[in-house]
Amino acid sequence: MKFLKSTEYQTSCINRFDFYKIEVQKLLPKARIEHIGASAIPNAVSKGDLDIFIGVTDLENAVVSLKMLDFSEKQDTLRTDELCMLESFNEDVAFQVVTNDSKFESFLYFRDKLREDPKLVEEYNHLKRSCEGFNQDKYRKIKSEFIERILKLN
Repeated sequence: MKFLKSTEYQTSCINRFDFYKIEVQKLLPKARIEHIGASAIPNAVSKGDLDIFIGVTDLENAVVSLKMLDFSEKQDTLRTDELCMLESFNEDVAFQVVTNDSKFESFLYFRDKLREDPKLVEEYNHLKRSCEGFNQDKYRKIKSEFIERILKLN
């Protein structure tokens, strides 16, 4: 696993987000569409992927619609009646499809906490860099512990 500096990937992710926001709005005009993940946090290191939060009132119908953008349900990840992760067939883009007002709006809270605290971003970057060379499972576990700690600051 290799991480990129923000200057190496964020502009591209912002442009891809703008593209997907328009495409999602065509399918789901009432959805809340927000840029999340490291690419939405100034100066955060990342694998260069793009995560998009899509808040909806009807999760299942939204998932069916969003699959038309060449996305499929991500396997081996949490799936509930309030959360479904979709991943692109063509590029490193994921949709976090979330029922509005559910606990999974924590994606937004986490993003906002890091946006307002550069020291947390430094800590997050250090944690990620320390995981270079780890397998996905080990990396996800370490990252998950950090995220849980930040979410408890609420």
